Amino acid sequence: MVERMGLRERKKRDTSLRIRRIAIELFVERGFDEVAVAEIADAADVSKMTVFNYFGSKEDLVFKPMEEHTGDLARAVRERQPGESAVAAVHRQFLEQLAARDASIGMSPDPLNVRVHELILATPALLTRTYAWSARGTQLLAHELIAEADGERSSPDEAVARCAAMQIAAARTSLHDEIHKRRIKGEGVDEIYPTMVTLAQKVFGLVENGLGEYAVRR
Repeated sequence: MVERMGLRERKKRDTSLRIRRIAIELFVERGFDEVAVAEIADAADVSKMTVFNYFGSKEDLVFKPMEEHTGDLARAVRERQPGESAVAAVHRQFLEQLAARDASIGMSPDPLNVRVHELILATPALLTRTYAWSARGTQLLAHELIAEADGERSSPDEAVARCAAMQIAAARTSLHDEIHKRRIKGEGVDEIYPTMVTLAQKVFGLVENGLGEYAVRR
């Protein structure tokens, strides 16, 4: 993808990454609430307006890359193969992200990924937005499952779909949390990988045993 990007796009990407990295370093050093956007702009040698051109708000400096993955669960289910359950599709997606060392699940070897997670845990406002982001992803998954059901919105099928979405999302969240916990302890992504593959089998297996016959594509 990088090879297909033109010079203008590469410069914009590099500027965005540089601004965000500098912002995260400042947030970690002094606290999220203690750093003004103007200070970030000065440190990055850009204007305050440039920062807002790339990031709509101060919180976006932390969350923008994460929130690009809000629809991952729904996408996994929407694109699953015939005969593949919703649980199996999300499990497969998670294994693919593990293998790719995907930053969206905490598997990037870049130390910045760990710093972002520590920052979120230490900042109530950011933690609140994390919960909202997670809830939105679960909601999108539920809507995907509901769209496949033939019943009305008030039918029992909607309640079942929401229950399934919450269980699937919780399974993946528990795995994300385990990755972040191990990364904070200093474990490398290559060290974590085989353990997480095994753990994913166990975690999604728990859900599969209860939801294995649910939402199997015909």
